[in-house]
Amino acid sequence: QLMESGGGLVQAGGSLRLSCAASGSGFRTRNMAWYRQAPGKQRELVATITRGGGTTNYIDSVKGRFTISRDNAKNTVYLQMNSLKPEDTAVYYCNTNGAIVGVDYWGQGTQVTVSS
Repeated sequence: QLMESGGGLVQAGGSLRLSCAASGSGFRTRNMAWYRQAPGKQRELVATITRGGGTTNYIDSVKGRFTISRDNAKNTVYLQMNSLKPEDTAVYYCNTNGAIVGVDYWGQGTQVTVSS
């Protein structure tokens, strides 16, 4: 199971830190990712991290503002979001890198709303 938390309402320029707690075995063997889905849009990949945490990647629109990290001892992956913009408003999900909507299990996500 995946349980996302940490979302909320924040003004533009503010920060939030999202957490995703994974239960079950095998977390540390999986490359993980954060995704988001804005109203009326498809779910998109935002950031990825390798199983050891040594390599991260981001979509261009969040580079320099978001940081993905993980703590394998706690089976948790994080997304630090700074300098938030209204276009970052979405439901944020974590999952294995490459997870597919409608095929793989997804948690409920956490809502992030950025006001202008």
